[in-house]
Amino acid sequence: MKLSVVKPGQTVTVEAISTDEPGLGRRLEAMGFKVGQQVKVLRKAWLNGPLHLRVGLTTEVAMRSHEAEGILVKGSGELGIGK
Repeated sequence: MKLSVVKPGQTVTVEAISTDEPGLGRRLEAMGFKVGQQVKVLRKAWLNGPLHLRVGLTTEVAMRSHEAEGILVKGSGELGIGK
């Protein structure tokens, strides 16, 4: 699923990053978005506004919804956690 559809309070794991925008992949990597990294959605703004995310344990970032569309993630249920 795409990071842009994850609900606030959920923690997911980055599965892949696919962007058409030049340089965005490097910026995301610099912020800590790497395959296998955990990301928690803290808040989502109304009307397709930005997402407030925690990457790893301590890094918090705001991201535009269209940028989050290019980040594919797996939810904890998809990983078999808690079963």
